[in-house]
Amino acid sequence: MRFRCLALISIFALGPAGSTASAETEAGARSAEVASAAAALQDRVIAWRRHFHQHPELSNREFETAERVAAHLRSLDLEVRTGLAHTGVLGILRGDPNGPVVALRADMDALPVTEAVDLPFASKVRSEYLGREVGVMHACGHDAHTAILMGVAELLSARRPLPGTVLFVFQPAEEGAPPGERGGARLMLEEGVFDDPAPDSVFGLHVVPQHRAGEIGLLSGGAMASSDRLRIVVHGVQTHAAYPWLGADPIAGASRLVLALHAIPARRVDARIPSVVSIGAIHGGVRGNIIPDQVELLGTIRSLDPEQREALHREVRRTAEATAEAAGTTAEVEITLGYPITWNDPALTERARPILASVVGAENLVTPLPRTGAEDFSFLAQRVPGVYFWLGIRSPEVAEADAAPNHSPYFTLDESALALGVRALSELALDAVSHPRRASRVE
Repeated sequence: MRFRCLALISIFALGPAGSTASAETEAGARSAEVASAAAALQDRVIAWRRHFHQHPELSNREFETAERVAAHLRSLDLEVRTGLAHTGVLGILRGDPNGPVVALRADMDALPVTEAVDLPFASKVRSEYLGREVGVMHACGHDAHTAILMGVAELLSARRPLPGTVLFVFQPAEEGAPPGERGGARLMLEEGVFDDPAPDSVFGLHVVPQHRAGEIGLLSGGAMASSDRLRIVVHGVQTHAAYPWLGADPIAGASRLVLALHAIPARRVDARIPSVVSIGAIHGGVRGNIIPDQVELLGTIRSLDPEQREALHREVRRTAEATAEAAGTTAEVEITLGYPITWNDPALTERARPILASVVGAENLVTPLPRTGAEDFSFLAQRVPGVYFWLGIRSPEVAEADAAPNHSPYFTLDESALALGVRALSELALDAVSHPRRASRVE
């Protein structure tokens, strides 16, 4: 395991000798009951998802969504806390106070995307984002996540009393808080979402079109990348474009720098570990016959390994400064830490694997490549051991290459997958509260 500063010591409760057969029988009966209950909830979960899809709300603005979630949790006679990280909701299903505690997380926010899918429940919502009027759409499937977790809360509430406690975490602003604001998982943690009671483990899922409906993707270790913001200002000396030798051209320096930065993952760090350095915006100059005094580059740095993350930061700084100097300019580098690596605890992942296989069938539990996208579930999984998996939502008749990706205005999903999501999270939660798992962190 690459996290050398963190040792996780897991202790699983073992039954007495000879109890394996009875435990397997009990688990099989429980699985059948959960499957039946999830199927019975499918129509309600689909209805919830369609409502949220038709009424999306941007990050830190999930007011109506949070009210509807909280009302549902109260109807189940759960302890409910609201207003966490602005609009977050926590539902607590208390079981044996001496038993383990497991957290389940769903995100609630939508994106500034104008929906292009012709659905009877398509979003027509308009809102303001960064001073502009925009369409709003659940283009990443958070409406499905919220509806699934509402279904899990109802399913597990009907199984009282439980041998442990379940936390239902409905999180705002996974897509990032608006500029000048804070939000998301990190702020929920700061405001005590994992303090009382403190969970022993946390699980989450994300719907993706890369897997067809009926499939689940599960990966141990680094599952999704860290995401750090990059800003580089190349400083030169302004001059007439007819006489470039009288100044120092930051555009020339920036042009060389972009190519040099893109080469870092392949040449300056271990290329066997996926990483990305991308520049997404360049700003500089006002007209064609003036060489400006500076050029600004904006980009992102992605990594799936904590040591490589640090190495990338060093190489970006070194490369920017050296390349700028070679062009007779200077470079000012700012790297702002964003989401950490989404790390699936290996021991917890192996415990989850047969459970998820029982939900979709062993042949439909796949081990995908890690993703260079990022998730702020990573903050939760830094606090306690976590597992984050991918729920397939692509219709069987649609080829993967033809499926609209997350964040696309054409994003859609096969709603038959929602009941599988309810079943998967329910099974993981029931296993977690039935098998105490204690983790100690050693610095």
